[in-house]
Amino acid sequence: MNATAKVLDSQQLLIHWQGHRNLTRRVLEAFPEKDLFEFSIGGMRPFSKLALELLAIAGPALKAIVDGSENSFDEEAFQPTTKAELLSKWDEQTEVINEYFSQISEERFQETFNLFGQYEFPVYQNILYFVDNEIHHRGQGYVYLRALGIEPPFFWERER
Repeated sequence: MNATAKVLDSQQLLIHWQGHRNLTRRVLEAFPEKDLFEFSIGGMRPFSKLALELLAIAGPALKAIVDGSENSFDEEAFQPTTKAELLSKWDEQTEVINEYFSQISEERFQETFNLFGQYEFPVYQNILYFVDNEIHHRGQGYVYLRALGIEPPFFWERER
C-alpha cells in the first residue's frame, strides 16, 4: 500500500474553517447593531465592513475555484442595513462554502488557481488565506468589542 501521509484531509480543513466561521458569527452577534455598522478605532473599518470583505471572498472564491472562472472581488455587492441581514447572509454563505468545498477533489487542492485575477497560488493556500484573513479581521472585532466594554467569545470555543 502506497499511502501519502497528511496532516489534514479536506474534510478536516473544512471543519476547521467552519469552526472559525462559527466563532466569527458569534462575534457579529455580540455587537450592538449601531456599533456593528459605525464603531471603529484608529480609522479602521467598522466590523460590518470587515465581515462584508469575508463574505465577498469565501463563497464567491470557492465557486470560482470549482467553476474555473476568474471572477473579480466585489465587497460592495451586498449592502446590509441590519445585523439580522448580515447574519442571514453569513449563514447563507456558510452553506455555499459547504456546497462548493465538497466539489473540490483532493488533487485540485494542489493545483494553482488565480484568485480574483490577483493571487496565483495552489487552491489549498488560497483556502488557508481565507481562514487567516478571517482570523485577522475577527481579532479587530475583539478589540472593538473590548473597547465597547463587551466581553468577546472565547477564541478557542469554535463550536456552537
